[in-house]
Amino acid sequence: MDRERLGGWVYIMADRYRGAMYVGVTSHLAARIHQHRNDSGSDFCARYGLKRLVWAERGDRIADCIAHEKRVKRWRRAFKFDLIERVNPDWLNLYDVILR
Repeated sequence: MDRERLGGWVYIMADRYRGAMYVGVTSHLAARIHQHRNDSGSDFCARYGLKRLVWAERGDRIADCIAHEKRVKRWRRAFKFDLIERVNPDWLNLYDVILR
């Protein structure tokens, strides 16, 4: 299967309400979040204790997801806060909601 046709996820990890954030992209959200929760997903998440999945969005094409991740990473913190709080105003951990 062509990599361009595979879907993916853009997601944001955080340590607490309006705290440190990490924007990432993956083709397998459950596995990637599991890695972050076990400190093997990224050095940044491990260093700052980012274990809370606070936002995730599914895309049909991984190339579109990668482009969206790059856009979101450039956004100011306030824009990311708005994005998260539209669907998760209390910054709850969505891991159990989305992936269980």
